[in-house]
Amino acid sequence: MLRIHLLRGSEIRRAGTEALVKALGPLGMARYLEEYDNGGTGDYTKEKYEQPEYSIEDILNMD
Repeated sequence: MLRIHLLRGSEIRRAGTEALVKALGPLGMARYLEEYDNGGTGDYTKEKYEQPEYSIEDILNMD
């Protein structure tokens, strides 16, 4: 039987931070987080409706 262990938000953040430090080192982790959190530029609410709509078939047939 498959068991699923659900993590709390704080546990996920801790595990993610540890994984980033292990993979990138402390400086690399900091640079990644700067790159990932680019200060909230753009207008997500507007841009989400400007995305093209693709069917599953369209996505599977993309080259």
